[in-house]
Amino acid sequence: MDNQSSSKPLKILIVAAEVVPFAKVGGLADVAGALPIALRDMGHDVRVAMPKYGRIDNAKFNLKPIIEPFAVPMDGHSVDVDILEGSIAEHVPVYFIHNEHYFDREGIYSYPDDDERFILFCRAAVEMLKKLNWQPDIIHCNDWQTAIIPNWLKTIYKDDPFFAHTASLYTIHNLAYQGVFGQRVLEIAGIAEHGFVYPQIQDLAGVVDLMGRGILYADAINTVSETYAQEILTPEFGEKLDPLLRERQDRLFGILNGIDTELMNPKTDSYIAANFDAMNLEARAANKADLQKEGNLDPRPDVPVIGLISRLANQKGFDIMAPVMDSLLNLLDVQFVLLGTGDQYYHEMFGKLAAHYPGKAAVFLTFNASLAQKIYAGSDIFLMPSRFEPCGLGQMIAMRYGSIPAVRSTGGLADTVHDFSPTTGEGNGFAFTPYEPMALYATLVRALENYRYKDTWRKLQTRDMSADYSWDNSARKYVDVYRKAMSFQAQQ
Repeated sequence: MDNQSSSKPLKILIVAAEVVPFAKVGGLADVAGALPIALRDMGHDVRVAMPKYGRIDNAKFNLKPIIEPFAVPMDGHSVDVDILEGSIAEHVPVYFIHNEHYFDREGIYSYPDDDERFILFCRAAVEMLKKLNWQPDIIHCNDWQTAIIPNWLKTIYKDDPFFAHTASLYTIHNLAYQGVFGQRVLEIAGIAEHGFVYPQIQDLAGVVDLMGRGILYADAINTVSETYAQEILTPEFGEKLDPLLRERQDRLFGILNGIDTELMNPKTDSYIAANFDAMNLEARAANKADLQKEGNLDPRPDVPVIGLISRLANQKGFDIMAPVMDSLLNLLDVQFVLLGTGDQYYHEMFGKLAAHYPGKAAVFLTFNASLAQKIYAGSDIFLMPSRFEPCGLGQMIAMRYGSIPAVRSTGGLADTVHDFSPTTGEGNGFAFTPYEPMALYATLVRALENYRYKDTWRKLQTRDMSADYSWDNSARKYVDVYRKAMSFQAQQ
């Protein structure tokens, strides 16, 4: 690639099933909402495509039709779609693909026809580009819902001159959710003649794994942290796709997610009791008092508060938390605040824990955005003991708010949290590697011991609050990978 082409602004289409602020289930929505803004600020022509779900209010987001409704080929016939346009931050266009039958529903996922729904969405997003006469340099696809697009670019659109210079990047946000369907999905997608594509993987030889097809056909692939990109090459973390990933590891990259540093800013956050920054940490004490009041905890400024915001599932480390929580609260002078929903087993377990330790444990089995901010701003230690964590945003937000992370060293947690050494003074949190209850317990004991030394703790807080986890650096890395994908595509 010559110097001129390596510096010219790119035309980028980001295709995602969920995008903040319009619809969110998980971290994908945060990425799809924040990355385009950072790319546009760098001078690139970036646009976003997502489904128009029933929960998205046209008037609230000022959505307007942009082109005439058109027919999209699917399953041997055609389906009509509308395209509405809105925007992120007033300057990033967002194209909403609407079909009443498939998308006018309150939910986003977990419908029996999800295969049809997201194939229609993807085909409409690709066909829409011709109607707009806008040829992207790169189509950035995210998770299994959009994985069919790289497959199409190498098959049914292979000889279409409109896409002759369009490359694809496929981002894996969580390898555990792959979009596995029967052979019928190939007929729906119009690629039945291409058949199954990974007979070397025994468990997938007789099914259609859409994520697997995205990995196989994309010009470049990335995950949302450097360590997770290496972990998924192994059977332990590869979710049965590790043989395919190893075949393509020369095109596999890791790029850490960023956070919205304007939104996540303790100096301006309207949800918290008192605003503060690294130069005014004394003001943070009011947030701890507010959190203790919210959770009916004993109003003690001296006691360390451990905060946790999470989906309640084994992946997040709750299976190794279960054996140690009683000892933690019974033997140590500590308070604990949990916010999250998930498996009923953990709902019951933590409900009993809160009842058994009034004044020491507060459990909120819900999700509440304002309470989440109060936990970031009021806790002293932020716990994330995940079995695997592709990126994780909680630890970065916690650091920005002066809550010191205690994590298992995996995926994005390993890339962002480095174990503190009292001897050298290096590190920014507390980390453990063995996925065992006692390793978690010992790490929390170390964190609580260091909390007693106020000068040490303040230095940790100042260091963490000064770290840069904005999208700017990550966006530059995405542009580098976009250009690599374009180079790979040009060589074919």
